[in-house]
Amino acid sequence: MKCEHCTRKECSKKTKTDDQESLSADAPSPAQENGEKGEFHKLADAKIFLSDCLACDSCVTAEEGVQLSQQNAKDFFRVLNLNKKCDTSKHKVLVVSVCPQSLPYFAAKFNLSVTEASRRLCGFLKSLGVHYVFDTTIAADFSILESQKEFVRRYRQHSEEERTLPMLTSACPGWVRYAERVLGRPITAHLCTAKSPQQVMGSLVKDYFARQQNLSPEKIFHVIVAPCYDKKLEALQEGSLPTLHGSRGTDCVLTSGEIAQIMEQGDLSVKDAAIDTLFGDLKEDKVTRHDGASSDGHLAHIFRHAAKELFNEDVEEVTYRALRNKDFQEVTLEKNGEVVLRFAVAYGFRNIQNMILKLKKGKFPYHFVEVLACAGGCLNGRGQAQTPEGHADKALLRQMEGIYADIPVRRPESSAHVQGLYQEWLEGINSPKAREVLHTTYQSQERGAHSLDIKW
Repeated sequence: MKCEHCTRKECSKKTKTDDQESLSADAPSPAQENGEKGEFHKLADAKIFLSDCLACDSCVTAEEGVQLSQQNAKDFFRVLNLNKKCDTSKHKVLVVSVCPQSLPYFAAKFNLSVTEASRRLCGFLKSLGVHYVFDTTIAADFSILESQKEFVRRYRQHSEEERTLPMLTSACPGWVRYAERVLGRPITAHLCTAKSPQQVMGSLVKDYFARQQNLSPEKIFHVIVAPCYDKKLEALQEGSLPTLHGSRGTDCVLTSGEIAQIMEQGDLSVKDAAIDTLFGDLKEDKVTRHDGASSDGHLAHIFRHAAKELFNEDVEEVTYRALRNKDFQEVTLEKNGEVVLRFAVAYGFRNIQNMILKLKKGKFPYHFVEVLACAGGCLNGRGQAQTPEGHADKALLRQMEGIYADIPVRRPESSAHVQGLYQEWLEGINSPKAREVLHTTYQSQERGAHSLDIKW
């Protein structure tokens, strides 16, 4: 069976079947062990369904399919239960990192404020046996700061001979996988080389935090809670740094919906707890986000930085103008009557396809594009805010958008912790180690013209 958008004759993705498989006998859940009424054994196995997967064109290989089957609650509970055994040599330090776009979902679903939701989620996870719960906003700080510097460099280097623009964001794994496996070069040359927040968080947990705790990377089991299924695929692709000794930065990804299902079948009358930080006993006293309506806000932050760095213009309010639809908007900076910066957001594959067609024809006027595979952005990820029939829960999504908009915005430049990590962990802002840890490379396979023939 293949996706309706696929150009291949075969598709290796799984269909939406066996959605209620039970947890295996060798990995019983805490509820099963304790005989609680709200059992966890009805949780579904992780699969990438045709309706969920955004990186199409037979991108899931047979080997990856096997690995994806482990990206679920079974693996999570396997480690929790392993930690209850007597053989302490096999115990793991269980770390969960939560994406900021997941918190509004928990807040809306359980009728809480976003701060209450973060504390309730943290308290619940720790009641299961999780040792640390982190917020990935600090990882997004690094991703945005590195993207800012790269855009300024590309803008200055761009010429007819060396077309380094537009720069296309690389924070969305569905989009990046599509670019690599379907579009190939020259599109991948336009991808920003800064790693995604999930990839950076993996290094922060398995390298910096591990060393602070005097742990080897393989002694930590790192789980990411994210709004979309493509994060599961991203975890499989994460390359291992020499400092991680062969360990992946992220061991398992659970969607917000999967965690909510665990919470609904568990005991929610747990003691709330503040989110941990990477810095000893210090706790996160409040929830913050970056300046994006439904994402980490790469466009707004990079636009402000570029306006100041390239044209000495201070931009406080970033004004978006909708063009084709609400998921394709542009932002411009004018100087002396001339547009000197033209940025855009392109969410959803219909807008992405139009962008690629124009880029191939040389008729794309933008310097920078924030690209996300999900229409509506990260809040609308297929791993949360879905009805039982698998459609977007529009009422819940509107509530989530309001909650997210009310979260205080933090500029990445303002984080003293990030500046300290550049020096203490990465040996300087522009050091070789910073380049190795915070940047990546992409596959450069050549693809035929059929890659652009998909009708969205």
